[in-house]
Amino acid sequence: MKFLLLLILPLIFCSCSTHVSENSTVSDIPATSYVQDFEHLHMDLPEGYSPINYSYQTGQWFPYMQYEEYMYGKSAEEFRNAVRDRFTQAKNNGINTVYLHIHPCGDAYYESDIFPKGVFLDGDYDPLAIMLEEAHKLGLSAHGWLNPLRCQTAQQMAELPDDFIIKKWTEDKEHPIAKLVGDRWYLDPSYSETNELLRSCVTELLENYELDGIHIDDYFYPTTDENFDKAEFQKSGRTDLAQWRLSNCTRLVRTLYDSVKFHDKRILFGISPQGNIEANYTSQYADVKLWAGSEGYCDYIVPQIYFGFENAACPFEPTLRRWEELRSDSPVKLIIGLAAYKQGKYDKWAGVSGENEWIDNPDIISRQIELVKSSSADGYALY
Repeated sequence: MKFLLLLILPLIFCSCSTHVSENSTVSDIPATSYVQDFEHLHMDLPEGYSPINYSYQTGQWFPYMQYEEYMYGKSAEEFRNAVRDRFTQAKNNGINTVYLHIHPCGDAYYESDIFPKGVFLDGDYDPLAIMLEEAHKLGLSAHGWLNPLRCQTAQQMAELPDDFIIKKWTEDKEHPIAKLVGDRWYLDPSYSETNELLRSCVTELLENYELDGIHIDDYFYPTTDENFDKAEFQKSGRTDLAQWRLSNCTRLVRTLYDSVKFHDKRILFGISPQGNIEANYTSQYADVKLWAGSEGYCDYIVPQIYFGFENAACPFEPTLRRWEELRSDSPVKLIIGLAAYKQGKYDKWAGVSGENEWIDNPDIISRQIELVKSSSADGYALY
């Protein structure tokens, strides 16, 4: 496995952080500001390739945790058969879009010159190439699902080659782009190097694979602890930590969006934040009102409204209506994330009113789908 950083090494190793000035706002940043210096990275899509995407999206996530079951210890043919079965079942259930977890923890479930292999990939085949072939045979739209900031555990990082760029960052005490939170490393979004690494990730993927979209979920800031980026905040000259962190995440989002659109405007970029709108601001510094309500940040947003109708804090229908209102004047498509995994299970976070709802009512998901279909949303996705 090689860990060459394509053509971005001069930028990756620069020692300065990019911060917004005290008097500027995120909306002041030009939408194209993160692609102007990267024309040499642009390549045309393979001849004859046209991305598959649907005006009404019915999606399904395929998380990396499940790869242990049908990837680890399996041959390429065994993996292909398992993927074909899962995609066929998804299509038979009305799914037209699959979110494929290919960069979950600073790693790669594809051929990469930047990131090491994912822990469940012990074969010499390319799982993404196989997944794309099988998805497209069925007419499914296939989006590469990335976790931009979450990296390896401390033990996993220690076992990786010393030339892995993020490992180098973990050892740089004066310029700590990667930081340990609990037992896991995370990239700090306040650094320009983080954005350039993520740009190179998207560029590598889109130059080598016929993906129909790039998709990220709700792993933004890993902690609210002010010590996480205290030194960087002080250097920024800003006075409002929350607003500064919001602007850092928005620059990250814009970097990804612009990188996708620079490659091919037909390829979609989507974000899947948590369903509680306020919690996006107070716990992860994700400016969902800006991203969903304005052009130039994402093509679609998939709030994870993983709540039953009787949830004490965020009952499903009022939460759905709030998301509809949030993006009402925007071209961004609204796809509603639904918690199929909760069916039949006790929900300890739902309060007394909703803790047994998923056990007592086997039709929650079907009722939610019908409600979504009658709303202004542009689809739904199942986890």
